[in-house]
Amino acid sequence: MKKLKISLASQILIGLVLGIAVGAIFYGNANVQTYLQPIGDIFLNLIKMIVVPIIISTLIVGVAGTGDMKQLGRLGGKTLIYFEVITTIAIIVGLLAANLFQPGAGVDMSQLEKSDISSYVATTEQQEEKSTFQIIVDIVPKNVVNAMAEGDMLAIIFFSVLFGLGVAAIGDRGKPVLAFFQGVADAMFWVTNLVMKFAPFGVFALIGVTVSKFGLASLIPLGKLAILVYAAMIFFVVVVLGITAKIFGINIFRLISMIKDELLLAFSTSSSETVLPRIMLKTEKMGAPKDIVSFVIPTGYSFNLDGSTLYQSIAAIFIAQMYGIDLSIMEQITLMLVLMVTSKGIAGVPGVSFVVLLATLGTVGIPLEGLAFIAGIDRILDMARTAVNVVGNTLAALVMAKWEKRFDDEQYAAYQAEHFKKA
Repeated sequence: MKKLKISLASQILIGLVLGIAVGAIFYGNANVQTYLQPIGDIFLNLIKMIVVPIIISTLIVGVAGTGDMKQLGRLGGKTLIYFEVITTIAIIVGLLAANLFQPGAGVDMSQLEKSDISSYVATTEQQEEKSTFQIIVDIVPKNVVNAMAEGDMLAIIFFSVLFGLGVAAIGDRGKPVLAFFQGVADAMFWVTNLVMKFAPFGVFALIGVTVSKFGLASLIPLGKLAILVYAAMIFFVVVVLGITAKIFGINIFRLISMIKDELLLAFSTSSSETVLPRIMLKTEKMGAPKDIVSFVIPTGYSFNLDGSTLYQSIAAIFIAQMYGIDLSIMEQITLMLVLMVTSKGIAGVPGVSFVVLLATLGTVGIPLEGLAFIAGIDRILDMARTAVNVVGNTLAALVMAKWEKRFDDEQYAAYQAEHFKKA
C-alpha cells in the first residue's frame, strides 16, 4: 500500500484550519491558552534560535563573495547599485501600500492583557527616545558576542559586513574562512527545514490561542493582506520593472511571456533556485554575454530579492497595525534600512522570508507573535514573491548587458521572434 505523503504547505494549512476551529469552539476559554501557548512558544523559540547564525553566515558569505569592489570592477559596482536601487524601491512600494490601505487595522487587539504587550510598548518607547545619532552609535557593537546573545540585529549586520569585507580582502587566506561560513549557512538551512516540520503544530497552537482570545473576526485581515500583497506585486512588476525595462529598450510583458514556464515552476514550488540554470540559459540565448549572466543572476539570488523585500515591508507594517503600534517616520526608515540588509544573502528557498521577518520586527518593537497570523498563508504569499524575484533577476541580467553595451540586439530579436512563432 502506497504511503500518503502530505506536503508541508498542506500540513500548515491543516494546522491553520484546525487551530481556527479549536479557537472558535473554545472562544473565551482560558484553558486553551494554558495548554496551547507552550507549543506556540516552542515554535517561536526554535525560529529565534536559528536567526542569528543564518544572518551572520549568509551575510559574510555574500559580502566576501561579492564585496571587493576592486575585483568586481565596473560590472560589480553597477550591478550592486542597480540591485540596491530596485530593492529599495520595492521596500518603499510595500511601506506605502501598507500605510495607504491599512490591511492590519481590522483587528481588535484591545483584549490583549497588559503583560502581553507591555514589553513591546516599552521597546517602541525606547526607540522613540533615542536620537538619530544614538541609533547610529548603537549600530557599532562594543561586544559582538553580547550583541549576538541579545539578538541586536543592527549590530550583528554591521559586524558581519565588515568581517565579510575582511575575508574578501585577504584573498586566498580567507578561503578556509569562507568555506567554514558557507558550511554554517548550509547546515543552518538544513536546520531551518527541520524546524519548519514543527510549523504545523506551532501554527495550530498560536492561531488557536489567537482565535480563542479574539474570535473569528480577527482573521478577516488575512484576506486583505493576501489581496494587497498580490496587488502590490503586480504593480511593482508592471510599473517599476516595466519602466526600468522600457528605459533599456525591453518590453516587460514580452519578457514575462518568454520565461512563463520558469515563472510557473518557481510559483508552484515557491523556490527561485529551481529555475536558476534555465533562467541563465535563456538569458544567454536572449543575447546577454555568458560572463555577465554568470555573475549577475547568482548574485541577484542573494542581493536582488524584489518580491521578498516588498512582501516583508507590507507584512511588518501589517503586524504593527494589528497591535495598534503607530510607527514613526524614523522607525519606518529604520525598518527599511534593516530590510535592505537582512534581505541580502538569503537563499531562494521556501519560507526564508519568515525568518527574515522575525529578524526585522524586533528592531522597531513590533510583536514577534504577530507572525502567527500570517504563518498559515505564508506559502500562498511566498509563491507570488518568488515569481517576482525571478522576473527581477532575469531583467537585471539583460539590463546589465545593455548597460555594459555588450547586449546582442539581433540575437534578442531572433529569440523573441522564434518564441512568439511557437506560441
